[in-house]
Amino acid sequence: HPTPPPTSFLPSFPPEETMASVFARQFIASITNPKTGWKTTHFWGPVANWGLVVAAVSDALQAGPEVISIPMTSSLCVYSLLFMRFAWLVQPRNYLLFACHFFNEC
Repeated sequence: HPTPPPTSFLPSFPPEETMASVFARQFIASITNPKTGWKTTHFWGPVANWGLVVAAVSDALQAGPEVISIPMTSSLCVYSLLFMRFAWLVQPRNYLLFACHFFNEC
């Protein structure tokens, strides 16, 4: 018995649920997911990467732009592009890792 095609591209919510409550429920479910939750490297790898980003931004803000190395920045951009692609292609997608490397590219 086939399902009818959707009438809209926007998700529909039951009347008692708001978009915020659906987001909160999905966020909690993703954090507690045994495959990608907080007990896995799928979570802690990106958290460690964010530590490197925070350290680099902190150094640049305290020492000034003269400490920025063009070769190092170039290699960081290539590295981040590669890992953005990896984070997008790995199943399940690793949005936390993608966001970290996207921030590096910005």
